[in-house]
Amino acid sequence: MSSITKVVQKAKAKGNGALIGYIMAGDPTPELTPKIADALIKGGVDILELGLPFSDPIADGPTIQAAGLRALNAGTTPLKVLEVAKQIKQQHDVPIVIMTYYNPVFRLGVDKFLGLAKEHMVDGFIVPDLPVEEATEYKAAAKKHDLDTIFLAAPSTTNQRLTKIVDASSGFLYLVSRYGVTGAKTTVEDSTVQLIKRIQPFTAEKIPLAVGFGISTPKHVEQIIAAGADAAIVGSAFINIIQNNSPTMNKELQATAKALKAATKTAK
Repeated sequence: MSSITKVVQKAKAKGNGALIGYIMAGDPTPELTPKIADALIKGGVDILELGLPFSDPIADGPTIQAAGLRALNAGTTPLKVLEVAKQIKQQHDVPIVIMTYYNPVFRLGVDKFLGLAKEHMVDGFIVPDLPVEEATEYKAAAKKHDLDTIFLAAPSTTNQRLTKIVDASSGFLYLVSRYGVTGAKTTVEDSTVQLIKRIQPFTAEKIPLAVGFGISTPKHVEQIIAAGADAAIVGSAFINIIQNNSPTMNKELQATAKALKAATKTAK
């Protein structure tokens, strides 16, 4: 069992959901990212997801696109993201997942990039624009370097394809809660709750189910855990604080993470 799965299972054994926090590595600077991570982990984030900034982020909404642009302007490169990941892991025993588009991986060489990631203590990858049907080389390299391959399922995913995605995934299955791109929303729609209930039987006893896109408040977290998800993925709520870059940023991040984590404990 991978370290990512162990963390989710540990939370579940306590009657809690896991909290996965997403931030863009290098936003506002690579030097500040480990401090931001420290605040989130102290607040209760169980798994840290680091975005690798990319010039054409097709799955991201305006908030994360802007964060990626700030990171690129600050000189953040793929290798610098791996260095940041290692800095964080040297301070915290928390799984780190890199979310990246396939182009940076392909350009550096799949085996080389994933090998470097392992050397830098990364635990797994999410590649939103890599379909499971085209991931043979990537999966082989990930297995070679003992990295989790986290694939995404969407509301439009058929049951037949969902089975294929679940079988190909490790760490957790990333369920996209709604159509569209990332970004904070005011409510969790009934369709999201029904989607979780449809997907959960496919993942039960096989792999943890994590839900992201539009999850930004404690109430959202409580709702999706109550619907059957094992983990909640929150990004834009943290990035909205980071973009202000106020003197109290880290305190705000820690308090927000604490409130979100508490919501996983109160979910019935």
